[in-house]
Amino acid sequence: MASAQSSTERYYIGVDVGTGSVRAALVTCDGQVKSMAEEPIRIWLPHQDHYVQSSSDIWAKCCSTVKKVTEGIDKTKVKGIGFDATCSLVVLDQRFQPVAVERGGFPPDSQEGNIVMWMDHRAAEQAARITAAGHRVLSGVGGVMSPEMQPPKLLWLKENLKESCWKEAAHFFDLPDFLSWKATGSLTRSLCTLVCKWTYSPPEGWDDSFWTSIGLEDLLENNYSKIGNLTCTPGTALGGGLTPEAAAELGLLPGTAVAASLIDAHAGGLGVVGADVNGFQLPCEHQPLTSRLALICGTSSCHMAISQDPIFVPGVWGPYNSAMVPDLWLNEGGQSATGRLIDYMVKGHAAYPELKEKAESCQDSVYSYLNKHLETMTKKQASVDQLTSSLHVWPDFHGNRSPLADPTLKGMVVGLSLSQSLDDLAVLYLATVQAVALGTRHILEAMREAGHCLTTLFLCGGLSKNALFVQVHANATGLPVVLPAEKEAVLVGAAILGACASLDYKSITEAMGKMAKVGRVVKPDLGQENFYRRKFSVFLRLFAQQRECAELMRE
Repeated sequence: MASAQSSTERYYIGVDVGTGSVRAALVTCDGQVKSMAEEPIRIWLPHQDHYVQSSSDIWAKCCSTVKKVTEGIDKTKVKGIGFDATCSLVVLDQRFQPVAVERGGFPPDSQEGNIVMWMDHRAAEQAARITAAGHRVLSGVGGVMSPEMQPPKLLWLKENLKESCWKEAAHFFDLPDFLSWKATGSLTRSLCTLVCKWTYSPPEGWDDSFWTSIGLEDLLENNYSKIGNLTCTPGTALGGGLTPEAAAELGLLPGTAVAASLIDAHAGGLGVVGADVNGFQLPCEHQPLTSRLALICGTSSCHMAISQDPIFVPGVWGPYNSAMVPDLWLNEGGQSATGRLIDYMVKGHAAYPELKEKAESCQDSVYSYLNKHLETMTKKQASVDQLTSSLHVWPDFHGNRSPLADPTLKGMVVGLSLSQSLDDLAVLYLATVQAVALGTRHILEAMREAGHCLTTLFLCGGLSKNALFVQVHANATGLPVVLPAEKEAVLVGAAILGACASLDYKSITEAMGKMAKVGRVVKPDLGQENFYRRKFSVFLRLFAQQRECAELMRE
């Protein structure tokens, strides 16, 4: 076996399918991103809480981005490719053609809209029914079935599209598994997707009684052929590598190693959590990986904590065996709307046009401009943080994923005035960022109470590029934040999968240690500890008051 360290001329490709775009990167054996490309993907909103995409559109963008990042590269030096994607549901027929997930197709009279997106909450009622039934599989998802998981979405399709989608469907894929199948023809599913989003539990496998109890007993046919009966750990080489057809579409060589895939947030975890921290004077130095929390923050946020033994955390998904790092257990907390929430609050404010104009005149992004504007407002304040002493946000505008696991929760803003100035927008933006950080603190406390010992945050994703977001997370949690040397850590995580599939590294753990690198450490401002203690108390009270108000209206 060739050593990955023996040559700098060995490359791996990481492909990341996020909510709104496909990105690809060419990555070296030591984790450097040599080139990157990005293409937007389409999202349709046919009804409230329905979010639909196209697997054909997504695969086409995977191919075009991979071709861009490998342009001019000797393809014999590309040794492996790894895919990650959102945990969206892909529906195909017996001939592996798209099956529409809306009545009449979407766009109208088209089969193209064949993906129920992760953030699609059409199955909220089905998820509530599954939770109420209390089957034993729920112990592996924090006790509550989320509408973002696949069983309620499958149940919705059967109950609402029985004579069309459900009747025609022969294959249901998680999007990451669809991509690896498209590349290799292999129907083997990643344990990451099946365990985290489908209730699969190794080594026992599928629980027949669960699917029967919720009315999906037809999925048991042919040994679960519609949802997968062959599994492997992430990073495992699939089939014979790229098929000739897929190789031609991607611009690579047939037989190039293809790895079993990951959900996008889990790829971000691989891209950061295994970095060598020696010499950075962090509390996790000389401690096992189980002392680190990976926070992947973009449109939504995921909080990844690993453990040697299973830890059950109420309201937090997992424990999942080998779902991210083989042979380790994973708990996954999360927030359904973070980057999306911040955009919503900022762009919906009356002062947004003024903000946009001023940012453009300075050739700055709106968020960089807002961060600088907040600094100019602190002349009479002890810090930027305390500008929100009288303005508070509860951030669950799209429901609470964890630790409350309540998709019915709504957002709250307390302390608004009639003023609509740029200063007001800046403070509302800050309060929203703080609310997201306090949500992370809420998840951290639940994990610690259950038995996790977490001392350091490892951040990646789009929001980790926002300096204010990072510093507020450090201040609100009281923990140091580690940022990766490569800002596109999710792509590095996907490339780590490809490196493992190529056999250049013996394990995910070895590849993480060589390819994930520390870039910068942000330490908490301990002078803000008392402020955030009080702010967190208000945060929890908002949630209690929301439920109290809901109860009063039910009387």
